[in-house]
Amino acid sequence: MKILITGGAGFLGARLARELLKKGQLNGRAITELCIADLSPPAADLCADARVRVHTGPMLNQSELFASGFDGVFHLASAVSGECELDFDLGLRSNLDSTRALLEGLRKAGNVPHLVFASSVAVFGPDASNPLPDRVADNTLPSPQTSYGTHKLMCEYLIADYTRKGFVDGRSARLMTVTVRPGQPNGAASSFFSGIIREPLAGVAAVCPVDANVSHPVSSPATTIRGLIAVYEASQQALGGRLALNLPGLNVRVSEMLQALQDVAGAQVRQLVRFERDERIAGIVANWPRGASADRARTLGLQSDESFKSIIEQYIADCLLSVDPVGPLKGLTPY
Repeated sequence: MKILITGGAGFLGARLARELLKKGQLNGRAITELCIADLSPPAADLCADARVRVHTGPMLNQSELFASGFDGVFHLASAVSGECELDFDLGLRSNLDSTRALLEGLRKAGNVPHLVFASSVAVFGPDASNPLPDRVADNTLPSPQTSYGTHKLMCEYLIADYTRKGFVDGRSARLMTVTVRPGQPNGAASSFFSGIIREPLAGVAAVCPVDANVSHPVSSPATTIRGLIAVYEASQQALGGRLALNLPGLNVRVSEMLQALQDVAGAQVRQLVRFERDERIAGIVANWPRGASADRARTLGLQSDESFKSIIEQYIADCLLSVDPVGPLKGLTPY
């Protein structure tokens, strides 16, 4: 079978690609070709796999690729939250226009591929007529308060309509904030959820732009990837109706994240994090859910991470498997 991952050179996309290549099949069908579409080429190990085909450039320039016929698609490409707030036109192009170009290409091919769209918990937000519950559920009415969340919700509805019309077999997995992400901070407003762990472990000071009592649902990379694959392999009957569902997340406060960091790495590492409020970031985060539930995902056998400590330990284990673990773990004795 032929699979496409948009955004496949990014952190989650590359991790998903590696997992699919390792797994070798989806729903019992062998993966013979994996197309990775992104602005930049993926890592060398992915390019070296004979099953991988690399397509670089903006999604709006990939119409021929999208119409070439795929059995399955994972649509991860997206401008992130902070970028969308700062550049309205960029968000529209990268999120809405590109998604429609993808869907139109798949429709033109005419073979009704499975499609998993990486949506976001950011589709939920507070509204005077629709207050946010302590935990947003699969059936909570979305009312996004950011451009990014609005784009994700609009794409959910568009994919649902293309599915209703029989052009694709689509489903939208609402991702919780993924942490701990390696590398450099990105333009997402949620970037600090990784930064306040990643930087101290590397021996670098970090700034937390929100209050310690801020609560939010998070998920490790491994748990998120398992969720995306499970949603792909689920039948429409198993999904149980609406095509958008929450992936499981761990509901955690910033203070609990930092306590877990101290438990794993010690007080000296924890002290590298200081609080310095950023009104722009804090304002965006204030309009996000404080917690989430995922009952429908649990019927597919999916579970959240056990604890935030386990998420940190997973990040450390991933770093130890890298070519040079010294840099990312410089702050963690004895690394």
